[in-house]
Amino acid sequence: MKKSYLLSLIIVFALVLSACGASNSGNKVNSSNNDGSKQNGEEVKISFIHWRGEDVAVLDGIVAKFESEYPNIKVETQVFPSDQYQATAQAKLVDGSVGDVFTSFPGAQFEAIAKAGLFTDLTSEEFVTNFTPGLIEAGQKDGVQYALPYQLVYNMPIYNVKLFEQHNVEVPTDWDSFLAAMETFKQAGITPIAFPGADIGPGQMMNTMVMNNATDEDIFVKLEAGEAKLTDEWWVKTLSQFKELSDKGYLQKDAVGTKTDAANALFIQEKAAILGTGSFQLAGNKAGNPELVQGLLAPITVSEDEVVFEGIHTTTFMLAVNSKSKHPEEAKLFLEYLSRADVAAEYANGTGQNVTVEGVQYTSDELKAVSEWTTKKTRFQPRFTISNAEVQKAITSSIQAVIGGTDPQKAAQDAQAIVDQQIGN
Repeated sequence: MKKSYLLSLIIVFALVLSACGASNSGNKVNSSNNDGSKQNGEEVKISFIHWRGEDVAVLDGIVAKFESEYPNIKVETQVFPSDQYQATAQAKLVDGSVGDVFTSFPGAQFEAIAKAGLFTDLTSEEFVTNFTPGLIEAGQKDGVQYALPYQLVYNMPIYNVKLFEQHNVEVPTDWDSFLAAMETFKQAGITPIAFPGADIGPGQMMNTMVMNNATDEDIFVKLEAGEAKLTDEWWVKTLSQFKELSDKGYLQKDAVGTKTDAANALFIQEKAAILGTGSFQLAGNKAGNPELVQGLLAPITVSEDEVVFEGIHTTTFMLAVNSKSKHPEEAKLFLEYLSRADVAAEYANGTGQNVTVEGVQYTSDELKAVSEWTTKKTRFQPRFTISNAEVQKAITSSIQAVIGGTDPQKAAQDAQAIVDQQIGN
């Protein structure tokens, strides 16, 4: 009898627990499971914004695989032109409705977004260890990892290997041989340098032009601290050399008015020997002309015995999570996914971009073409050491000015006046 009574109590107690469990399962729960899905099956949409329009097809494929692994997370991507992105990204992030995951340029944009408190601290996230430590420093501030640079870019002009071979031109090793090479192409009826002076050209080519004229890697930091001036010899010389290239007809006509697409077209059609941008355009060029054979070339502005740096590198396309995001955990899951070696390899080989993730195997011709630069003496992009956007604009505008005919000393003085205003001198 006692056994029957105890058995009845056990059955009743089990039924009560079952009923309680059924009741609780009907409640909405906002926390996420380990796989990123909401416990109640609710779909979460996160926004991803960036500027790499040429990467859309590859990234769309990666996003589709991410959504397959995490079926309750949908990624909506928006892409903006790079100049528009630099000008407007910060404003888009403020209310958290856009850019749960976003990208940032190093330098002035990174500093501005950090100052606005829009980065999420990623320092303790396990996926940070997937990256090469020395290549993610551009995303750090005051010891905190706010963003993760994804791309390793070489900000150096691209050259047409076949045209150099056809005209018996060796890769120049000093300023005189660089000018001689440009003259050879000019005499052959080939534009020596396709230069997008209306947008990205001044900001890209300034890096290799200044790297050996001012070998102090903190020169622009010192400029903003009032410890160096654009009217000093190092910058006036750089402007004078830009003007020399223009005056001798080594840039295409109306170089200051030429936008990137037009300069790219000259190079892709093999009407120009050099494109004054960087490795980020290798894949796009090859897509436009599969017969192109490309290499990277850094103008050396000094004599051979004065060379300190052989080229320029940048770690950019910095991945970050918006501190205003309503879905930070889902956003971090997307960053973790992008940081996996196999996914990063898919991105790298599909877009022709080197990446900062460890253990990636490169297979594309474009990446193999630039692999030699990993062993050369390269310097982090000087332009991205400038933290003030107005100072950066003054510097690039001085390049446009001299190409347009302004005396280098006058262009330097005008730019320095803006710097003085910005830093309070």
